[in-house]
Amino acid sequence: MERSRPVIPLDSTTKLALTNARVLWVDYRGRRALKLAPLVGHERDVDQALVATLTETDFANGTIEIDVSGARRAGYSKAEDVSGFKGIVGISFRVHGDSAERFYIRPENARLDNQLFRNRSTQYESDPDYSWQRLRRESPGEYESYVDVEPGAWTRLRIEVDGTKARLYVNGARQPCLVVNDLKLGESRGKIALWARISTEAYFSNLRVEPKR
Repeated sequence: MERSRPVIPLDSTTKLALTNARVLWVDYRGRRALKLAPLVGHERDVDQALVATLTETDFANGTIEIDVSGARRAGYSKAEDVSGFKGIVGISFRVHGDSAERFYIRPENARLDNQLFRNRSTQYESDPDYSWQRLRRESPGEYESYVDVEPGAWTRLRIEVDGTKARLYVNGARQPCLVVNDLKLGESRGKIALWARISTEAYFSNLRVEPKR
């Protein structure tokens, strides 16, 4: 039986550093959840991400597990169908200053009829130098993949990190849906952060972290 990982409560802003975001605690699909929302008056700052950094975390290697939900926020229509306007939600790790590694999902892509976009349901990127645009341009298909996820549904993410390698597992799958063998920040460490594009109805619950000993 898998050993239970320590739960990090998502119930107070005193241990969060917020960027472009405010936090709400809500009941969502049967559970208590943290919701990331844009600052009032900045709902259409489309180049922004919503970030809540867990200030007491210090993560280098190990496992991060969390339930997330992401869907397109009201006010962003499909007529504005560029990547930044979809419901996009995930986790940053090894966050230090402006640097961070990140995995996220694009649930809306997973249910499209367009196979190319379906293949972009998951994504790795690395701040500040390796945006998804650069990675897609320089290494097409290597840092994104398909996984069956649903907009607005609770989705279990598990990220396993070891040195310069990381793997993303979704909804309890035995095999990763995305494998990265060259994390762009190298062997680093830093904080963990909840992350979503500003166009997203983003919810988080059940965060567990197990550092590698």
